[in-house]
Amino acid sequence: MTRLMSGVFAAIAIVAGGYALMGPKAPGSVPQLPLVGAANAQEATEVDTSTVLEMVQGAEDAPVTLIEYASYTCPHCANFHNSTYKKLKADYIDTGKVKFIYREVYFDRYGLWASMIARCAGPEKFFGISDLVYKGQSEWTKAGGPAEIVGELRKIGSIAGISKDELEACLQDGTKAQTLVAWYQENAEEHGIQSTPSFILNGELVSNQSYEDFKKLLDAELEG
Repeated sequence: MTRLMSGVFAAIAIVAGGYALMGPKAPGSVPQLPLVGAANAQEATEVDTSTVLEMVQGAEDAPVTLIEYASYTCPHCANFHNSTYKKLKADYIDTGKVKFIYREVYFDRYGLWASMIARCAGPEKFFGISDLVYKGQSEWTKAGGPAEIVGELRKIGSIAGISKDELEACLQDGTKAQTLVAWYQENAEEHGIQSTPSFILNGELVSNQSYEDFKKLLDAELEG
């Protein structure tokens, strides 16, 4: 189901008034990230979002730029990544025709945790971990409560070769969590993102569609 962003802050938990980390964590505990609520949205925009790395595939000088806005907990996003994206990557991204930029949308704390796992090892492993997150979405999102869900995300990070200590450091990085949420807000407002997945094709907003329809749009841009 495509989810609108109008209720996004209602879906994101407020932890200890917004940003405060909880006390000492027991081994295997759920990360107490400083997630953002509606009352704290303005404060979140004050962080330095320039420190967030853009996750990019394809040639830097490709004639076409495609930006995807997606949530790791969005089923439509998983469907896109498990099918259409793979075809686009083979036919347009890997061939130097399209520069692809992936930007996360945070509807809930689980999507934020998944993002922090995907970003934990840097851009070299980001897209591979994202593939694992989307491939297993129906399993990890239904694992149970927060402890079980974050446990499944840790497993994905381990499969990708990230050590336990590295995973915990990434999950408990409150500053990074706050910065990512503010970054997401800025991007979504700039491009008027209302649902996921959404795409910006050479500056124009386009909706999710089949590979065949994407192909028509991309070919038209390349011919233009």
